[in-house]
Amino acid sequence: MRLSRRTLLGAGLASFVGGCSSDRPLVDRLVVAGGERGGFYLEFAQLLATQLRAAKVARTVEVRSTEGSLQNLELLRLRQADLAICLADAAAQSREVVALGRVYENYLQCVVRAAGPARQLSDLVGKRVSAGPPGAGAALTTNRLLSAAGMHAERAPVIANLHLSDAADALAAGRIDAMFWSGGVPTRRLSDLSAQVPIRLLPLDRWLAPLRTTYGVVYQRAQIPAGTYSGAEQVSTIGVPNLLICRPEVPRAVASKIVDVLVNRAAGLVPAAAVGAHYLDPNSLIGTSPLKLHPGAADRYRTVHG
Repeated sequence: MRLSRRTLLGAGLASFVGGCSSDRPLVDRLVVAGGERGGFYLEFAQLLATQLRAAKVARTVEVRSTEGSLQNLELLRLRQADLAICLADAAAQSREVVALGRVYENYLQCVVRAAGPARQLSDLVGKRVSAGPPGAGAALTTNRLLSAAGMHAERAPVIANLHLSDAADALAAGRIDAMFWSGGVPTRRLSDLSAQVPIRLLPLDRWLAPLRTTYGVVYQRAQIPAGTYSGAEQVSTIGVPNLLICRPEVPRAVASKIVDVLVNRAAGLVPAAAVGAHYLDPNSLIGTSPLKLHPGAADRYRTVHG
């Protein structure tokens, strides 16, 4: 059962609105829009689904593999998903969603072959570069980054919109010169790539100031530690908060229960290999700007904070 306006009027949630037993799930079914296979979005969504079932938020939780943030927003708009993982910069473009929590840091990663000549972003002028598929938040952030760096018109790279695995294969084979990916670290598919061919991450933080000037403080400086990928050195890049979002009509009690999962089951929501920043504590979870918190989530955070 999806949490649409029709659902709210249906018999399934009518019993929920009137109150339901503590040993029964609040709703029958939830759909979570995740991300690409091999990426952090999908892994987090799968862990979240497990915890939502265990906490009896929903009897069944379906996780959908998607291209990323932009497609996730569309699935929410079309009411084909109830919850979604989304980059804050992409979410800011929608007036139809609210946040349940800020769940982890997303790292914009520009990957090149270590044996190649590229050492900085400007070395990619005229080169073949994957910016991620059209439905990915990485494509949005990458296009903004290239614009901030003045890499357009005759100074633009040749852009392809490849999925994560296809881009990694193309980089390993030399069919492209670089690939952009936005996700947690390490991203499993990039770890596999670094075991196949030596890679380098390009520094991107030089362009943080113009990005913030144009788009606001949603962009932050972030560090990817040395050894995150085999042989790769530490690098400074652009970080973007990743949000768990939903449609406003999700019932308050459901939103509140999801917050309980984020706060009390945080240990079960972090992939074992993750080394990057995570926001799964009450003080950080509420930092969902530029999105407002769902009223049920806000109520629950106030209770948590006392």
